[in-house]
Amino acid sequence: MPRVLITGATGMIGRALCGRLQQDGYILRAALRTEKPLPQGVLEAALVGDIAHCPDWDAALARVDFVIHAAARTHVFESAPDEERIRKVNVEGSARLATAAVRAGVRRFIYLSSIKVNGEDSGAGTFTADAPPHPQDAYGRSKLEAEQAVRRAVAGSGTELAIVRPPLVYGPHVQANFLRLMRWVDRGMPLPLGAIHNRRSLLSVWNLADLIACLLSHPAAAGRVWLAADAEDLSTPDLIRRIAASLGRRPRLLPVPPALLRLGAALTGQTGQLARLCGSLTVDTSPARTLLGWTPPLAVDQGLARTAAWYRILEPA
Repeated sequence: MPRVLITGATGMIGRALCGRLQQDGYILRAALRTEKPLPQGVLEAALVGDIAHCPDWDAALARVDFVIHAAARTHVFESAPDEERIRKVNVEGSARLATAAVRAGVRRFIYLSSIKVNGEDSGAGTFTADAPPHPQDAYGRSKLEAEQAVRRAVAGSGTELAIVRPPLVYGPHVQANFLRLMRWVDRGMPLPLGAIHNRRSLLSVWNLADLIACLLSHPAAAGRVWLAADAEDLSTPDLIRRIAASLGRRPRLLPVPPALLRLGAALTGQTGQLARLCGSLTVDTSPARTLLGWTPPLAVDQGLARTAAWYRILEPA
């Protein structure tokens, strides 16, 4: 059976991915920074330490057929992000792993990037995989540099490369803005977002795991950047209504004019957070449908219901 090395296996995406790939019969090996319990489906562990500190990947890559590199450093919880530290992990660490994978004869390397490579707002259009990149923050810039670095590492070798740029991913263990939004809805907080008319692509962790499983084996997967999303794009008010329904709550949406929201955000230093709630960000998933025959197996409401079930364990009603 083919063996897959997964970085970030204990994270939100990694856990779902391990569960999905176990069903397909892969032997799963988790690359761990420190000793910790293995996710469901993982049979092997490789302790590699901090990716930023140039770990020796040779033992971790022994007898490995595929690598899925999902580990990354973000600045979600950093008030003053250290861009150099983010680069060391996301760019230099990814390049070293890809170089080692080529040396080990890995057949296919899948790099989990981010739609932030494209930008923060698609406006009235839709982001495509071949559009000029326009990252707006340290994390997005590091992901673009990492894509370029892993391309250089595998160029001219027998190791194939596939890159995935997901939009906002949600599911069990979600953090940051999505978890905050769930808490606001659950607690019945009035949300002044009822007059927002935008469109945003989301991706449940289960649909992302299903796409990555497809990329491992599909002959058309190599050499491309793939964008993926759930089957429906939602406005922020619609997302709030769907979250409320999944939690058994009634949404409290207030139709505050967007101009007033922008003024309030500017006065309170929340411009970036408001932009993510009010702006549009949609992605073109047609290449995945036409070239891979991939469609997201889970509907939005199903993904939100599963996420709500986890949330109720985290914060019982």
